Amino acid sequence: MANTASARKRIRQTERRTERNHARKSRMRNFIRKVEAAIAGGDKGNAAAALRAAQPEMQRAVGKGVAHRNTVARKLSRLASRIKALPAG
Repeated sequence: MANTASARKRIRQTERRTERNHARKSRMRNFIRKVEAAIAGGDKGNAAAALRAAQPEMQRAVGKGVAHRNTVARKLSRLASRIKALPAG
């Protein structure tokens, strides 16, 4: 257990930061889920719109240090290629 005031403060800060990071990561995953649902539905227009909405959220997670930039780049690339493979319509 923390003995000093500074250590107790650091624990409080870490708890708040962890909660915030968890919310950011969860929000990013929800956006990805929406894109994947649109792809599963087969609607190219909806899927592309969902990806356009998801991309800034995923990039924001990178900027905040919640996700690694290469991981997000890989996920965006794979989602984009799956959308591109959908038949137009």
